[in-house]
Amino acid sequence: MNLTKPTLAILGGSGDLGGGLAFRWARAGYSIIIGSRSADKASEAAAKLAGRGVGGSARGLDNEAAAAAGDIVVLTVPFANQAPTLEAVRAALQGKILIDVTVPLVPPKVGTVQLPAGGSAGQIAQSLLGEGVRVVSAFQNVAAAHLDDPDHDPDCDVLVCGNDAAACQQVLTLVAAAGMKGWHAGPIANAAAAEALTSVLITLNRRYKIPGAGLRITGTPQA
Repeated sequence: MNLTKPTLAILGGSGDLGGGLAFRWARAGYSIIIGSRSADKASEAAAKLAGRGVGGSARGLDNEAAAAAGDIVVLTVPFANQAPTLEAVRAALQGKILIDVTVPLVPPKVGTVQLPAGGSAGQIAQSLLGEGVRVVSAFQNVAAAHLDDPDHDPDCDVLVCGNDAAACQQVLTLVAAAGMKGWHAGPIANAAAAEALTSVLITLNRRYKIPGAGLRITGTPQA
């Protein structure tokens, strides 16, 4: 592991949200591994990222190799692909932090909250991977286009949920590195609230023509 910054492996990093997070973190000097089901597609996305003049390095691997090589792993795939992807990389994730960005959207009614029987995508990930993996749920309420725009302030807070306080603190550091304010919002069970809010924000975007509504926590924390 880099003495100052962990290497971040982003599974699904060739997609919009994964690519946006990869850009923000690479610009902050983190070494990025783009993971994809296709190693060629991952390499293409990594080359594109490196060509944007970011401070950190970027390379592409298939998902299993990326999960093995990353110090912290980020999952940014559609809900339908969450369980199959995690099952394929479960062994490589043991002993690591997994940041699960999955939202249980069920097309075509993505503006309607439809939480899964397991409670939330975050809880499903923790149950599937076991206690050997510290699952932290975060970044569900951030517009991908805002992350990918170097001139745009994401203007959005991030709720961070997980059962391991130290892992959540590391994720809060990554939230700040991506240019946003993070809040430790409780155990992984509370991820259901953040995931549900995504459908609410989609509805607001449609109804009020907002180009990527976000979430803000008001109030000032006491020392």
